[in-house]
Amino acid sequence: MSVVLIGFAVLLILILVIRMPIAFAMGVVGFFGFAILQGLSFDNVLSFRWTASLTLASSRVIETVQDYNLSVIPLFILMGNFVTRSGLSQELYNASYAFLGHRKGGLAMSTVLACGGFSAICGSSLATSATMAKVAMPPMRKFGYADSLATASIAAGGTLGILIPPSVILVIYGLLTQSSIRELFAAGFIPGVLGIFLYMCAVRYVVWRNPDAGPAGERMSVKERIIALKNIWGVLVLFTIVMGGIYLGVFTPTEAAGIGASGALIIGLARRSLSFGEIFETLVDTTRTSAMLFCVVIGAFIFSDFITRAGLPDALLSFVTSLELSPMLVIMVILMIYIVLGMVFESLSMLLLTVPVFYPLVSSLGFDLVWFGIVVVVVTEISLITPPVGMNVFVLSAVLKDVKAGTIFKGVTPFWCVDIIRLLIIVFIVPVSMFLPNFLYD
Repeated sequence: MSVVLIGFAVLLILILVIRMPIAFAMGVVGFFGFAILQGLSFDNVLSFRWTASLTLASSRVIETVQDYNLSVIPLFILMGNFVTRSGLSQELYNASYAFLGHRKGGLAMSTVLACGGFSAICGSSLATSATMAKVAMPPMRKFGYADSLATASIAAGGTLGILIPPSVILVIYGLLTQSSIRELFAAGFIPGVLGIFLYMCAVRYVVWRNPDAGPAGERMSVKERIIALKNIWGVLVLFTIVMGGIYLGVFTPTEAAGIGASGALIIGLARRSLSFGEIFETLVDTTRTSAMLFCVVIGAFIFSDFITRAGLPDALLSFVTSLELSPMLVIMVILMIYIVLGMVFESLSMLLLTVPVFYPLVSSLGFDLVWFGIVVVVVTEISLITPPVGMNVFVLSAVLKDVKAGTIFKGVTPFWCVDIIRLLIIVFIVPVSMFLPNFLYD
């Protein structure tokens, strides 16, 4: 057990102090930790046979790159990149604005709704935030929106990218816990819609407190609204085919990702918004992102093998059992740990560090791992806008160089509060996340 604690300490030093990428940090700690468990001592480092650790590392690399189910990651990333370059984000914002823009705070609510729609075909929070910042910020400034509300609606709306399916984070969670990806996608839909609704409520609260923060925009005619809806047919068709096919069992998530990537390419070509050069750049960007995620997954698997071999999950279960806490109280303690970690870790790092430790305990306490996955992702969403390390906030600061991070953090406070409300709803009202999986697959 002491080896695991030392391993975690070394891992934190590598990530936070030395700033080593988390993929390599987890791989290095897992590799040497496993070697020590197999009998390596610091006196015989040179004479030690590294067979066990080398076998572990090589098998994890080979199994991961050959895993058919993992092909869903680059395909969904490719679909999201094609959608981003096709300019569909602007059409989504225009459609949302046509129906909501004339209300106080309407442009901010339009931004949240457009972020939700873009998330449904992009699957990345950071990409959603960066893209919607360029689309939504100019009109909100035109109508005199406060920077705090305008940027907060983008930052908070962008967090929906890791929950509303298809979500790369949900795919990685499913791989780490051997959970059904299609059930995770089904479970994430209602909490995602609930998030959009609560974020809109947060916007209404802000403009109720300060009407000048979100003035009303121009009212669109019925004809203009119909035209705006016609322009998003590509998004609606793509989402319906991809997610409808998964939910109804017509094809697997991997097949759906392939169809989605092909469909996004066809839509981009039909809109004449994708040139040969842009297609090439999209493929290169997808390859780069996929390689990074595969390295992270491999490192996480090696680290997970180390802590499992060291007996941490069993020791943690024994410790919790000895405390005689109720299962729900254990979940609340885990959530508190996530919220604290979210203040210093970005979302993917936090997920990879904690899920291998917590999911065996949660499963032994009788909780559904699909439900726990949604809970974990919602907590991870909160970390994206939580100071001092809110990745969505820093992405916006990089895109909008004239807006300080402090202004954005101040603006996201109401959104962070409604996220806590949503988290409690999901934790204590299980059907909110489990209704669709139970309805479709039981």
